[in-house]
Amino acid sequence: MSFTLKYKDINEEREISSDNYTIKDLLNELEVSAQTMVSKQNGELVIEDTVINDGDEIQLVQIIYGG
Repeated sequence: MSFTLKYKDINEEREISSDNYTIKDLLNELEVSAQTMVSKQNGELVIEDTVINDGDEIQLVQIIYGG
């Protein structure tokens, strides 16, 4: 089973490494904080506890903030 990851310059097919593989697991693998990312699954905003399914397209968008 696999999904498509779109993040910065990455646009690749990745294998789902376990059952109930979540957005949070993916963020941990990429070593990025959920607090600085917006996650989309098949074009819809999702929370980090969302399970990634076979064939999904996951897009991670960096949040830009400052003061």
